[in-house]
Amino acid sequence: MRILYFVLLVSTWCAVAFAADGKRAKCSLTPPVFTTAWLDMVDPCIKAMRNQVREELKAAITYMAMAAHFAKDTVNRPGFSKFFFDAATEEREHAIAIINYLLMRGELTTNIHKLINNSFVVQQNDWKDGETALRAALELEIHVTRKIRNIIEVCEQPPPNAKGDSYNDYHLVDYLTGEFLDEQLKGQREIAGKISTLGKMVGKHGDLAEFLFDKKLLKGEVL
Repeated sequence: MRILYFVLLVSTWCAVAFAADGKRAKCSLTPPVFTTAWLDMVDPCIKAMRNQVREELKAAITYMAMAAHFAKDTVNRPGFSKFFFDAATEEREHAIAIINYLLMRGELTTNIHKLINNSFVVQQNDWKDGETALRAALELEIHVTRKIRNIIEVCEQPPPNAKGDSYNDYHLVDYLTGEFLDEQLKGQREIAGKISTLGKMVGKHGDLAEFLFDKKLLKGEVL
C-alpha cells in the first residue's frame, strides 16, 4: 500500500510539473541501488531447490491423475479419489512453500516461469485397484523424500567455490529437516498403514474389501 501511494505521489508531481511548465515534461527516477550482501545461498543449493519445485509439481500432477482415475464412473471410488486429490493439493502447497522460501532468501526474482513451464508427463493414467495405487503413491513419496535428502546433503557440505570456500546452509537444512522431512516420513507411514489395512481386508472380505475401504476413506476413518 505504501509503495502504491509513493507511485501515485510521483505520478501526480509529474503531472503538475508538466502543467506548470507548459511544455513536454519527462519524469524519470534514478534506479535504486540494491545491496546483494545478504544473498548467501550457493548455486548448488539454489539449483537443487528449484529442481525440487518441479518434483513437487510432478507429484501433484501424478496424484491428480490417480484421483481422476478413481473418480471415473466406471471405477467410482470417491474415497480414493478424495484421498489422492488431497495428496495433490499437499504437493502443490509444498511447491509453493519452496518458492516462498527462495523468495525469502532473495534467490527467485527472475525467470520464475521456468520453474512451472515444464511439461509434466504422467507415466500412468489408470491403476488396477486401490492397493496398486496406494503402493504407487508410497513409491512416489519415497522418491520425493530421497530428493529432499539429496538437497540436505548438497547444502550441508556443498562443493568449494573458486576461492576454495565451502558453505553450510544451516537455515535451509534445518528448514527442510524440520518441516519437509517430518511431513514426508509421517506421510509414508500413513500410506504404508493404509496398504496394510486394505491388504488385511482383502484377505478377509475379498472383492468387497475395496468397496468397504473406500467408504471408510471417504469418511476419514482409515489410518
